[in-house]
Amino acid sequence: MSNPLLIDKNFNQPPKFSQIQNEHFKPAIESLIEESRTEIAHIVENQETPSFNNTIEALEKSGKALDRASAIFFNLNSAETNDEIQALAREISPLLTEFSNDILLNEGLFRKVKIVFEETDHTLLNPEQKTLLEKTYKGFQRNGALLNDEQKKELRTIDVELAQKSL
Repeated sequence: MSNPLLIDKNFNQPPKFSQIQNEHFKPAIESLIEESRTEIAHIVENQETPSFNNTIEALEKSGKALDRASAIFFNLNSAETNDEIQALAREISPLLTEFSNDILLNEGLFRKVKIVFEETDHTLLNPEQKTLLEKTYKGFQRNGALLNDEQKKELRTIDVELAQKSL
């Protein structure tokens, strides 16, 4: 049986809730995390000069299928939870937290974001682009990108603990 969370990654159709079973969530999210890691790696490894398009916009577009699957799961967890879904949440939440930290604490990725933020003429961007650039840069800053390695390690530990406790 195919996983309905992995079928329509372009979001051409609404989710087929009647086909989604609890056992679909963790494998789908694990698979989509790996796909998202590949998308992030392409941004980091891109040899072109960092630009709004190849860094900020590419980052914004990455992980959309993961965002969708996670949103479906956590909405279900909030609206119609049960012991099985709560157990899954305790497994899935740390995976997503770790992945989020892998992005926000990625020095190579932040270096590119910082270059775009500092070297782009903000007056040439439309209001949406300006907002996205500022939110992206500040998001990295506020989530530990400027910390040293020891502080980043401590932040990761705290974030995983918070993810577990917030459930």
